[in-house]
Amino acid sequence: MNGSPAQTSNPPLDRRTVAARLLADRGDLLVVAGLGGTAWDISAAGDNDLNFPLWGGMGNAAMVGLGLALAQPERPVLVITGDGEMLMGLGSLATIAVQQPANLSIAVFDNQHYGETGQQETHTADGVDLAAIARGAGIEEALTLTTMDEVGQLALRIHQRTGPLFAQIRIGMAPAPLVLPPRDGPHLKTRFRMALLGGEAE
Repeated sequence: MNGSPAQTSNPPLDRRTVAARLLADRGDLLVVAGLGGTAWDISAAGDNDLNFPLWGGMGNAAMVGLGLALAQPERPVLVITGDGEMLMGLGSLATIAVQQPANLSIAVFDNQHYGETGQQETHTADGVDLAAIARGAGIEEALTLTTMDEVGQLALRIHQRTGPLFAQIRIGMAPAPLVLPPRDGPHLKTRFRMALLGGEAE
């Protein structure tokens, strides 16, 4: 379960199936999605007021998740992002390791390509191991997942708040139907805040 995704003999997983499994029976889970494909994935699994999809700011998803985890230590927080986005934000793993938020999990959907800019290969296609980088930064529970059974185990652990937890999940390149979250940033911010904290809309 800790080998490099590039070296596994298992076929890559379907991204929508993985997202649906992680978000099934989500309860009070707070979800941040990186820009592009993973934002579409969480929307396809069911739009939810406790979803916070990022329409921009590549490289920031893990840090947004860290801020939420520190502000809401009793709530499980899941960041779902892609390998390209995570490669741009590698420094966030060191900060997360220092802070050690028990309620933060990061799931990286690794298809070894930049989906938003023309399917150029990312460095994970050449063997860069994001889980090993996370472990080197100090995140002890950093795993590589290649089967749906492992994804199911991850879904359970997210709610146990025994993190921080990092999972690099090998997914395929097959195109998925476009399912967009709301495009209005202030609306996303306001609905998320109200769902989390209550109160009146600004």
